[in-house]
Amino acid sequence: MYDVEELGFKYHGNSIMAAIGLVSLKYLDRDNAYRRQLAAWYQEGLEEDELIRIVQVAPGCESSRHLFQVRVAKRDEVLMALNENEIYPGVHYRDNTEYKLYSFGAGTCPVAHEISKELISLPMHMGVTKQDVDFIVSKLKEIVRISVDS
Repeated sequence: MYDVEELGFKYHGNSIMAAIGLVSLKYLDRDNAYRRQLAAWYQEGLEEDELIRIVQVAPGCESSRHLFQVRVAKRDEVLMALNENEIYPGVHYRDNTEYKLYSFGAGTCPVAHEISKELISLPMHMGVTKQDVDFIVSKLKEIVRISVDS
């Protein structure tokens, strides 16, 4: 968790990062294809689960699938339990009104606020294997069921 306390600029990057980025471009299509495969494995493992809602990609969109997001009840409990099993998902795209800088708008985006309390981004990096996805899916289902029952 982090906060945005003041308006500023996002000055990221330097020459070394730019050089790494330029070299990485030749692997972009391969890496995006692999992330799409990871997403397909997650989709296959989770699509029938009524307690885990997959955030869908818009029809006709060819996404790089840099994120695979799901919605779950008791997100923070689920995150902690996943971490205890050495699974480290992320939380992206919080409702902006949760940040101090934008707190004046609290309550103005009720749907975004509700969804942002449920979102988890599952691991999607190049080191994730099919076996990892199967393990993550299995643990996520188990943990979500336990959290709902408690």
